[in-house]
Amino acid sequence: MFNNLTKNFSNAFAQLLGRDKIRDADFDTSMRDIRIALLEADVALPVVKELVDKIRARAIGEKIIDGVKAGEQIVKIFSDEITAILGGENKPVAKSGIIMMAGLNGTGKTTSAAKLAALLKKDGAKVLLASADTYRPQAREQLAILAEKAGIDSLPIIENETPEAIAKRALKAASNYDVMIFDTAGRLHIDDEMMTEIKSLKKILAPTEILLTIDAFAGQDALTLATQFNEALSLTGAIITRMDGDARGGVALSLFGATNIPVKFVGTGEKIDDLEAFHPDRTASRILGMGDIVSLVETAQEKIDDAEAERIAEQMFEGAFTFDTMLDHIRQIKKLGSASGIIKFLPGIGGLADRLQQAGMNDDSVKKQEAMILSMTKSERRNPDIILMGRKKRIAAGAGVSVNDVEKLIKQFEKSKKMMSGLKSMGGVKGIMEMMKNMQGGQP
Repeated sequence: MFNNLTKNFSNAFAQLLGRDKIRDADFDTSMRDIRIALLEADVALPVVKELVDKIRARAIGEKIIDGVKAGEQIVKIFSDEITAILGGENKPVAKSGIIMMAGLNGTGKTTSAAKLAALLKKDGAKVLLASADTYRPQAREQLAILAEKAGIDSLPIIENETPEAIAKRALKAASNYDVMIFDTAGRLHIDDEMMTEIKSLKKILAPTEILLTIDAFAGQDALTLATQFNEALSLTGAIITRMDGDARGGVALSLFGATNIPVKFVGTGEKIDDLEAFHPDRTASRILGMGDIVSLVETAQEKIDDAEAERIAEQMFEGAFTFDTMLDHIRQIKKLGSASGIIKFLPGIGGLADRLQQAGMNDDSVKKQEAMILSMTKSERRNPDIILMGRKKRIAAGAGVSVNDVEKLIKQFEKSKKMMSGLKSMGGVKGIMEMMKNMQGGQP
């Protein structure tokens, strides 16, 4: 999403970082480059102007902190201000009451309703899904199917029922649940009939939250859309969908600054669990190329089995590192998502993500590694020394790769095994954990 913006910011900051003092000309050049980068990312002009003006005012008005170079301090100022433009802090959604979904057709509204229900269910809430979209063919059936797949209750469908009647029936059913997510009908564009209906549904439901779904590819039109919905409904937040695509990111950067509507969630894929809470500070860090280790750790804690991970780690550290161990490790990492998805969390201003991709850290390389290991016999996985040229050719043919790919995998395996042997001298997993506790002053 923010790849081009991150590259442009890196270039803009390159002439500032590491300097104790910054010439006015260099600062002006960087601010001009930042302004251009934001406009190219389709950020609203008033938001760009406000952001650049605030950075300039703070950079001129603040004294340089002892021990911090001027360039680094300006980057910190920029990080603070872009976090503020994005909304300042995470605005959590209510975990009780009624959440009403609004938006145009094609913005992922119905899918987002199901994703949000699944997310709240993970947090322990009892959730009901209901749809009043009586216009789009199979819209209510679509939500019911998504609900069933996620193990979530949905309001039974009654044919020829009006949206208002559905809302009243759903309101009665909601008393048995912590949260009801109510999906309203979308349209191809905003019209009086649509707004009249959704206002009527709001009056019946008295929702705790009203969330607008916005397509990340909508550009500046999304701000007009959000303003019109907000005037009619007093929105409490927004969900930006397709944030995993190639959109320039202007919607996410502009929405709060231009409309004061906080982004609460972002859609990051097609799966039911591809919905993330939006954290302005973490997003600002990603945009600046500083990564988002906090989110990566949270994802790992959610998707990787601790006991299984410790078992694999113990094998690796205790010298029982085989291709089977390596395969287990690959499969654990795959649970975090795509290689490109993981890379975006890693810190590294200056194109670290591009360098990792070029070095082979991508989805294709991971698939090839897994295919090559699966093409080995049990004996070959346990004892790679027996994999001579004849076996390499057979493994390559079975995995659909070249012999050179197999040789690279074996070299990578040997390097990993050697590294694990070195870590073994530190006492394995328990030893490293103990060392980390000591470094933290004895705190776990």
